[in-house]
Amino acid sequence: MSLIKPFIIIVLCTFLVTCGNSNSKTNSFSITTNAKDNIIKVGQNLTLSIGNPNHIDISSITYQLNGKTIDESILLDTEKLGQQTITAIVKYNDTQEEISTTITILNDKLPEIYGYKIINEYPHDITSYTQGLEFHNGELYESTGQYGESKLRKVNYKTGDVIKNINLSKQYFGEGLTVLNNHIYQLTWQENTGFVYDVDTFEKTSSFKYGKSKEGWGICNDGQTLYKSDGTETIWLLNPETLTEDSKIQVYTNKGKIIGINEMEWVDGKIYANRYQKNGVAIINPKNGAVEGVIDFSPLRKLVTQHQGLDVLNGIAYNPETKTIFVTGKRWDKLFEVEVFKK
Repeated sequence: MSLIKPFIIIVLCTFLVTCGNSNSKTNSFSITTNAKDNIIKVGQNLTLSIGNPNHIDISSITYQLNGKTIDESILLDTEKLGQQTITAIVKYNDTQEEISTTITILNDKLPEIYGYKIINEYPHDITSYTQGLEFHNGELYESTGQYGESKLRKVNYKTGDVIKNINLSKQYFGEGLTVLNNHIYQLTWQENTGFVYDVDTFEKTSSFKYGKSKEGWGICNDGQTLYKSDGTETIWLLNPETLTEDSKIQVYTNKGKIIGINEMEWVDGKIYANRYQKNGVAIINPKNGAVEGVIDFSPLRKLVTQHQGLDVLNGIAYNPETKTIFVTGKRWDKLFEVEVFKK
């Protein structure tokens, strides 16, 4: 497997969406951009104009990017990547018409290639279908999946001994977890439900429903905000108090979107993310969604006990005490401590 293969990219097609006032069945205008097929890269200038085939006398035009007013020419230097909506409010003859189009903003650089060095190997429960992994105060917390097998546990990572464990009800398929402000946030897959626990007692203190996202996959935090993946290219930003999906980023390279974003970990200002069914990790800029690097961990799978039910890499945890990264997989019997470096 090549280093780039875990992150095969798909060029995203764009499409035109138009809407007028309630009295108009068709639009008199259209938005034209300087971007070929409405695909443009960050760092480039976007120029907008209005198609006016009926030569209507226009009094004013206001352009917006995702609801924020912009000029007809704008340098795309701080915008988020992915599908973004351009809207034009065209005023004429004491009336106005609102039209919109979708553009796709790509990154302007190839992802950099990272390597890794194994520092240590530790035992890991071979029966655990690992979905989430995170360190807190030097101890490892893990969430596992599968209906009837899902768990939340605290583990001595050096010995593999389970310090604390609770089983989820059989109707829940456990997914990612993160620890913030002495609370554990654990997702479930298709049950549209997340759980909040006391980090010390594992007492369930509350639960929450998802918003626009339909599934729960991975979750991490930057000390203030929760970042939640849903299996697509979208990562949702959640307020830890209200647990509402306040905003989002979309994960893109210089070629297109990366889908299947799964288990995630916050590492030195970046999001490290597994891609579902792949043995690699993407390093994502949380400000705009750009994939800045990729790590191919596929050789690790050959270093664990080969058995029926062995699955792919899943589980990333950064230990701030050792400043190293720990990775494992679904039903792997080893937990690997690694150092990551740019090639």
